[in-house]
Amino acid sequence: MEKKRIVDEKSKDEQLEMVREDPEREFLTTNQGVRVSNTDISLKAGERGPTLLEDFHFREKLTHFDHERIPERVVHARGSGAYGYFQVYEPMKEYTSAKFLQDPNKKTPVFVRFSTVVGFRGSADTVRDVRGFATKFYTEDGNYDLVGNNMPVFFIQDAIKFPDLVHAIKPEQDNQIPQASAAHDTFWDFVSCHPENAHMIMWVLSDRALPRSYRMMEGFGVNTFRFVNSEGKGRFIKFHWKPLLGIHSLVWDETQKIAGKDPDFNRRDLWEAIEMGDYPEYEFGVQILEEEDEFKFDFDILDPTKIWPEEDVPIKWIGKMTLNRNPDNFFAETEQVAFCPANVVPGIDFSNDPLLQGRLFSYLDTQLIRLGGPNFQEIPINRPLAPVANNQREGYHRTTINKGKTSYFPNTVGENLPRPASGEEGGYVHYMEKVEGKKIRSRSEKFKDFFSQAKLFWNSMSEPEKKHIIEAFHFEIGKVNDKNIRKAVVDMFNNVDGDLAIEIAKGVGVPAPEKKGGSPVTKESPNVSQERSERNVKNTIKTRKIAIIAADGYNHNDVSQVKQALEAGGAKTHIVSEHQGMLKSSSGEEIEVDKSYVTTESVLYDAVYIPGGKENVKTLKMQGDAIHFVNEAFRHCKALGATGEGVELFKAANLPDIQFAGKESVDKEIPLVSDKGVVTAVKEGDRSDFNKSFTTAIAKHRHWDREKKEQVPA
Repeated sequence: MEKKRIVDEKSKDEQLEMVREDPEREFLTTNQGVRVSNTDISLKAGERGPTLLEDFHFREKLTHFDHERIPERVVHARGSGAYGYFQVYEPMKEYTSAKFLQDPNKKTPVFVRFSTVVGFRGSADTVRDVRGFATKFYTEDGNYDLVGNNMPVFFIQDAIKFPDLVHAIKPEQDNQIPQASAAHDTFWDFVSCHPENAHMIMWVLSDRALPRSYRMMEGFGVNTFRFVNSEGKGRFIKFHWKPLLGIHSLVWDETQKIAGKDPDFNRRDLWEAIEMGDYPEYEFGVQILEEEDEFKFDFDILDPTKIWPEEDVPIKWIGKMTLNRNPDNFFAETEQVAFCPANVVPGIDFSNDPLLQGRLFSYLDTQLIRLGGPNFQEIPINRPLAPVANNQREGYHRTTINKGKTSYFPNTVGENLPRPASGEEGGYVHYMEKVEGKKIRSRSEKFKDFFSQAKLFWNSMSEPEKKHIIEAFHFEIGKVNDKNIRKAVVDMFNNVDGDLAIEIAKGVGVPAPEKKGGSPVTKESPNVSQERSERNVKNTIKTRKIAIIAADGYNHNDVSQVKQALEAGGAKTHIVSEHQGMLKSSSGEEIEVDKSYVTTESVLYDAVYIPGGKENVKTLKMQGDAIHFVNEAFRHCKALGATGEGVELFKAANLPDIQFAGKESVDKEIPLVSDKGVVTAVKEGDRSDFNKSFTTAIAKHRHWDREKKEQVPA
C-alpha cells in the first residue's frame, strides 16, 4: 500500500511537469488556472468610470503583490520620518468643507515620511529613484493621508500594471541584482513595452531623481482628487508641496560617492536639521479645476502620466507645513506608520483616475499583512486624535478594550450606539457623481497620447539639464545587456524627440533611428525645470554646509570673518584638515578641527573655502587630499572661495578657465574676482565684499557654466 502511494505521488509530479511543459502554458492565467484576456486595464464602468470590485483578476493580482514582502514594505522600504504641524493661510470654505483647511490659527499635527521607492531597507539614500512624500494629517475629523511622490506623474495609467512595473524594476529574479537601481534589462524591457511611461522616464532621468535633501524636494499628490464644499459642489484638484529652501539636486557623480561615504546622507540631513532647529518648511498648494472644464484640454485630467501645466491651471498656495520634531523610536514610528490614500476626511474625495482607484484598495491590503492584521490603526503612530467608535472587534494585536454587549448596528441593547452621523453632523458623504457605462476594459482616447508631455518636459529643460538627462540615458541603457532592448528604447524615445534619440543611441552602441521622429509639441512649462523655474529659491544659504580647509598657520582673521558671515546667513561651517584636534593660526589663536579628510569629503558639502596664511597654504599644497577636495567640488560645479594666500591653492589645483584675484601686471592688481562661482580676494583686512560675493555664489547652488568634468582630475 505504501509503495503504491509513492508511485502515485511520483505520477502526480510527472503529470505536473507535463503541465509545466505544455505549449499552452504561454497563456497568462489567474492563480486558479483561468486564462486572462487582459492584464493591462482594469474593469471599469465605461472608459472613464470607476474601477469595479468584481474584477477578480485585478483583485487577485494586487492582493498577491501586496503580500510579497514580509515585513518590509514592497516599495518605499527605506524611509525617514518627522513630526510637525500644518496651518492654512485663509479659510477654504468656498472649495472644501475639510475643517483643517478653514482656521488659519489652528495647527494640525502631521507626520511625514520621505522614502526611496525601489531599494531595500539597507540601500543607500542617494540612488537615482523617485522619492515618496507621504503626509498624515491628524485632523479633528480623523486622519487624512496625502500619499505622494517628488514627481507629479507616474509610470503607468492603471493600477493593475503596478505589480508588473515593480517586478520589472526590482532586482532581477535569477540573481537579485542590481540593488536599488533601474539600470538593468528587465526594467528597460518593461519601459520599451509600455510607451505610456515615456513622460515619467524623462522625470526619473532628470536631476529630480537626485535630491540634495528631503528639505529641498517638491512633493506632489500625483493623482486627481476632488474638493467638495458644504453645498456639495465638487472641483477637481492636484496637490503640491513646495520647499521654502528651494528645489535643489545632487549630481550623478556625487550620488555614487556619497553612497559610499555616507549612505544615510538624506536621512542624516533631515534628522540633523531638525535637531539644530533648522525646521524644514513646505508651502501647500492646489491646482483647482472646475468640473465644467474637465474636457477642455488636449490631455485627460484623470491620466496620472500627465501634469496639469501651471500655465493652464495655476497653483493656489493655501498653507504651510513645518517639521519640528524627530521621532523617538524609528521602528515604532517611522517603520510602523501606515499610509493609505483612502484615508480622507469630509471635503476631500476621489476622482475616477484609474491609478488612484487601485491605490485605494492596495494600500490597505498591504498594511494588513505588513503590520500583522486589521488592528494596525491602533499602533500609536497610526492612531487618530479624533475619537474612534465602531463595531469592529478582535483580530491580531487588538489593544482597545471595548465595553458593553453590542458589536452591531442597529441595536436596542446598547441604545443604538454608535450610530452613523448625517452630513450635517460631520458624517462623510461621498460626492454624488453620475456613473453609467458598459463593463469594459478600455481607456479613453486621450490616454493614448504617450509622448506629447514627455516632449513638453524636454522642451522645458535648460541646456545643462538636457545634458544630464542624456548622460543618465547613457548610464541606464548602457547597463542593459540585451542590445535589442537598447535599440527598442532608442526607437521609443524617437517618438519624443529625434535629436534626443540620436544622442541616446550615440552613447549606448546601437544605431540611431533610420528616420528622425519626434512629437510636434513646441510648448514649454518652465516651472518643471529646476533651473528655469521662477518659483525656485536661489537667494539663501540657509542650512547649507561649507567646508573650510585649513592647516597650521592659517589666517585667523580670514577664518573668523568668513565663518561669522556664513553662519549669520544660516549656513553651517566645518573646519576640515588632515587630522582632527587643534590648529594654530599664524597669530597664535587656535581652532578645533571638525572633520578629517578620512571622515569626510567634498561631496558632503555645498561649498569650499580656503583661508590665507603662508604656512597654511604651503602645507595644503603638499596634501593631495586638499587639492582633490578643491578639484572635486569644482567638478561638481559648487561655489569655491579663497582669500589671501589661499588663492594659490586654487592655482595649484589647475582649475581650468578661471580668472583669479591678484596681480595682472606689475602695476595692476584685481582685489576681488567672482568667476563662474569661484570667488577670490587677495587684500588683507575687511572681508565684507568677499563674503557678499561668496554668499551669492553659494545660494546659486550650482554653476553649470564651468561643467568641464573631463578637464578636472577628480
